[in-house]
Amino acid sequence: MKTYDIIIIGGGQAGLSVAYFLKRSSLSYLILDNQKEPGGSWLKTWDSLKLFSPATYSSLSGWAMPKTKGEYPTKNEFIDYLSAYEKRYNFNVERDTEVIKVEKENNLFKTTTNKGIFYSKTLVSATGTAKNPFIPTYPKIDEFSGQQIHSVNYKNANDLTDKKVLIVGAGNSGAQILAEVSKVADTKWVTLNEPEFLPDDIDGRYLFNEATQKFLGKTKNTSKDTKVSLSNIVMIESVKDARNRDVLHAVRPFKEFYKNGVVWENGEKEEFDTVIWCTGFQANLKHLKLLNLIENNKIKTEHTRSTKEPKLWLVGYGNWTGFASATIYGVGKTARQTVKEITKELLPNN
Repeated sequence: MKTYDIIIIGGGQAGLSVAYFLKRSSLSYLILDNQKEPGGSWLKTWDSLKLFSPATYSSLSGWAMPKTKGEYPTKNEFIDYLSAYEKRYNFNVERDTEVIKVEKENNLFKTTTNKGIFYSKTLVSATGTAKNPFIPTYPKIDEFSGQQIHSVNYKNANDLTDKKVLIVGAGNSGAQILAEVSKVADTKWVTLNEPEFLPDDIDGRYLFNEATQKFLGKTKNTSKDTKVSLSNIVMIESVKDARNRDVLHAVRPFKEFYKNGVVWENGEKEEFDTVIWCTGFQANLKHLKLLNLIENNKIKTEHTRSTKEPKLWLVGYGNWTGFASATIYGVGKTARQTVKEITKELLPNN
């Protein structure tokens, strides 16, 4: 059975970024992707999702995303770009392949999948977070008889017309989903702290410039008056519309659930038909469990390289694998460094 130099688990933006830099080397690699088509976790996002940066700032290394119809690319436009990117560089991808477990055997990684076993000298895990949605623990959550949806399973508001909907989460997903659902339903927005909205003229391009400055060890802010963060809400068109309709008002968290809804801190009960959790994700690392490296749902790394298993790299999971590495624009920097380290490991004389 063939032994690859590198196996990359995950064919989304992180996996493709690593593969792009590997194309420049003589190393053999294979991407194992659990989707039937290109697009990674973007295939699972809600229908109306829009990126919050123009196409130029929504590009992977090597080839800029073509200009889109609107200022901000739609979900489908970005998926089309990922598909074209994959074809452009003719990446070696094994599609519709679910990784079940990874073990070490005779100093090789043994990756067991629904399509058989693959061996490799090194391993890059780039599975992201979409398969591990996070829902906070609330008392009596199981007593609630209404519908609960995480943003990863939300597609559109078609089934929510005239319903009472509670949306939980302060990020861009919470704001965008609130903007859409509030057009057809009675909504209430819950956030841990007051949401932070960026000025209308600041979008993802400024955020990523800020990320680049931080990556380079600089801390210069975009302006003296505005402190930007990747967690701030970008005022894309749909969110501006929600502001104009006066629905961008958030309240602090409730105390617990009851059968028909939630109980607020003052003891008041309020009925809801549906709760949409826009509360983020945690790293999807289940396939690496047998390597005994996972602590608090993370693996200790130096940059992207595991400190306990030096032939394993983790790319695109968030700041613990490189600042802004879970973003389209930021993942290229960590992918490039990862491939440098892999090349030095496998081709020390080059």
